[in-house]
Amino acid sequence: MDPLLYLGGLVVLFLLWIKVKGLEYVIIHQRWIFVCLFLLPLSVIFDVYYYLRAWIIFKMCSAPKQHDQRVRDIQRQVREWKKEGGKKKYMCTGRPGWLTVSLRVGKYKKTHKNIMINMMDILEVDTKRQVVRVEPLANMGQVTALLNSIGWTLPVLPELDDLTVGGLVMGTGIESSSHIYGLFQHICVAFELVLADGSLVRCTEKENSDLFYAVPWSCGTLGFLVSAEIRIIPARKWVKLCYEPVRGLDAICKKFAEESANKDNQFVEGLQYSRDEAVIMTGTMTDYAEPDKTNCIGYYFKPWFFRHVEGFLKQNRVAVEYIPLRHYYHRHTRSIFWELQDIIPFGNNPLFRYVFGWMVPPKISLLKLTQGETIRKLYEQHHVVQDMLVPMKHIKTSILRFHEDIHVYPLWLCPFMLPNQPGMVHPKGNEDELYVDIGAYGEPQVKHFEAKSSTRQLEKFVREVHGFQMLYADVYMERQEFWEMFDGTLYHKLREQLDCKDAFPEVYDKICKSARH
Repeated sequence: MDPLLYLGGLVVLFLLWIKVKGLEYVIIHQRWIFVCLFLLPLSVIFDVYYYLRAWIIFKMCSAPKQHDQRVRDIQRQVREWKKEGGKKKYMCTGRPGWLTVSLRVGKYKKTHKNIMINMMDILEVDTKRQVVRVEPLANMGQVTALLNSIGWTLPVLPELDDLTVGGLVMGTGIESSSHIYGLFQHICVAFELVLADGSLVRCTEKENSDLFYAVPWSCGTLGFLVSAEIRIIPARKWVKLCYEPVRGLDAICKKFAEESANKDNQFVEGLQYSRDEAVIMTGTMTDYAEPDKTNCIGYYFKPWFFRHVEGFLKQNRVAVEYIPLRHYYHRHTRSIFWELQDIIPFGNNPLFRYVFGWMVPPKISLLKLTQGETIRKLYEQHHVVQDMLVPMKHIKTSILRFHEDIHVYPLWLCPFMLPNQPGMVHPKGNEDELYVDIGAYGEPQVKHFEAKSSTRQLEKFVREVHGFQMLYADVYMERQEFWEMFDGTLYHKLREQLDCKDAFPEVYDKICKSARH
């Protein structure tokens, strides 16, 4: 049994007790008390168990044998669903919705056939082929801990520890190296899926290639992912990171586009603190570090990274630091980018960091489980978590649109190369194109903000510039608008070929609020 499910059960029982005792006010209005006293310790317990378990299983080489057995169990469950004659119309994974990093509450799981998938191991690291084979619930913290310890890394390693391989394949993932390697899907070389008929199929660029290109962004509506093979590259000890403050929107856009197009930069990222103020960061991996310029930013007592970066802006100072590779990868993990400041307002205070920082961050899944309907609705109406992917040539108009419609800062700017490949997401033209992910996370500062209408306005703009919306967030598009943004040609072809229509909901019906409401 997944230990987080067990912990979740304990939390549910505790919440019921709180309701009986009439202490809901604390959770809703003084949430930091509950987070600090309960969720932080629970998060630590789970992390310790999870990483020890993953390391022991990998060292004992027992994961591949267990994997085969788990796959057969999934096939059995799917075939049983078929024998039942569709008593429950669709299938879905049995993992509770609160366990995902996505903001959505998976209420559809109550009406669908839940297929239990307990697959969270790293199966094999093949340094000759330069690939790692992993199960779908293995997460980024687990993957980096193992790979970096043996001198390897993923070309694209999305920020947060708890992001799973399955979520990054079926949804999407991005990092500051994506201007070279593309999205997370573009570093994957093979997928294994259990299909609607219970069969197991492997797909690559050459083998079952249509399915290989259709899987990303499909959100589990073509089959159940049971393993993925992902490219790995040699790791270095440090990232040499240059911080450069830039002022003026034209200068910000120009500088960011130039650095993103420069392939000598292994990492490119921007943090925009207002319409006309940003820090552009560029980095390269290295085995050498100047001793007086090292900064282990991942240590629990260190300032939150986005506040550390803001210091260079306030000082108007260009600087270079050497950061341990894994610390760099997870630089936004401790503060969940800047979301934790709304949950624990004093979380970046030096006293709090030194005394309690070792327990930070709380698990996003536990935050979701304990937020309750009241907090969820408040967040939905007064909080934005969105990533919009737009062509780099539209970066200025896009930032202005974000500024006018929601006015949330900092904005996260992350460039990526979008190759011209089949699937739901590709450039409008016939050539690879440089895009930028604009991430907005926080409370809108415009008086006219209204969750549905404001998000729809932003979605309309993104469609007009031939961009894409990440599907983990709230999506308000109508069906026709959704398929204007995404290319459903290959996806619908595979849905027909693989008899998915009676087995899985269409991705729109699973994702968009208009369908689920």
